[in-house]
Amino acid sequence: MSEPLILGIESSCDETGVAIVRGRELLANEVASSVEQHVRFGGVVPEVASRAHLQAMVPALKRALAAADVDPAELDGVAVTAGPGLMGALVVGLSAAKALATAVAKPFYGVNHLVGHVAVDLLDHGELPTPAGALLVSGGHTSLLRVDDIATSVTEVGATIDDAAGEAYDKVARLLGLSYPGGPVIDKLAAEGDPTAIAFPRGLTAQRDLARHRFDFSFSGLKTAVSRWVELRRADGLDVPVADVAASFQEAVCDVLTAKAVDLCEASGLEHFLLGGGVAANSRLRTLLEERLTAVGVELRRPRPGLCTDNGAMIAALGVEVARRGLPPSALDIGADSGLPVTTVLV
Repeated sequence: MSEPLILGIESSCDETGVAIVRGRELLANEVASSVEQHVRFGGVVPEVASRAHLQAMVPALKRALAAADVDPAELDGVAVTAGPGLMGALVVGLSAAKALATAVAKPFYGVNHLVGHVAVDLLDHGELPTPAGALLVSGGHTSLLRVDDIATSVTEVGATIDDAAGEAYDKVARLLGLSYPGGPVIDKLAAEGDPTAIAFPRGLTAQRDLARHRFDFSFSGLKTAVSRWVELRRADGLDVPVADVAASFQEAVCDVLTAKAVDLCEASGLEHFLLGGGVAANSRLRTLLEERLTAVGVELRRPRPGLCTDNGAMIAALGVEVARRGLPPSALDIGADSGLPVTTVLV
């Protein structure tokens, strides 16, 4: 039996992604980003993002089909992000996917954006041994998962209770007068600073917090601590050592993320772990997580940095897994779900 040929569409935030995957082979991966349109606002503006998706969707579809040399009639299905994400942005992708699937009479799959960040690693490293743990770190989400089956059984073990890691990066970057998005800028600047220069707090790691939030995350307090430290420095008329602040902030984030990932693996007896999401491209996070997991005998899998940020490949890859298992397609009248729980893989 031939491998499923799936076209995936991603439009949950500020990237319009269209990709085509046959089995584990990535044939085309087109991404049109609207990030430059959001820079002056210091964050993503939902209405701006939605309009950008409208403009980029059809051209991205045409480029992907041409790059893969695939006729739409050859597809075995169309997968699309049904949630979570920005409501208006999701609606654009869903509408495009429904129209295409209907036009060529192919199955339509509305899938989970977050689980897509796990599935995309299959394109780089093949079958994911299960059970496996996963840490998803992106602009709006920070979650610890247990994956028993990528298409049918994903459990959220821990999540952020306030700011996600990516949001904290953006807010600290704005505080320091750095450009948006903050993640890549702080990561680069941190290489020039001292990660031990400032003792910033590690959220939800005190003994009293671990009793209730052992695998959960909180970065709001860290963001506030950085803000107060910078404000006091400026109030005293002293220069702010931006590189040291960036490095110390990043170390605090990565320390918490990796410590809780290791704790999950040891508590659950997991031997395989995956890092995914936009912040998974962060150099310090990738290095520290590998060091700590290797020390306890856990294998770490990480997609290439180019597949960590939002893209259609992750949705197509998840669509392939859904099709392989013969799961029923989604109904054409499903709506976008901005708060879709990670436990719902297929809508």
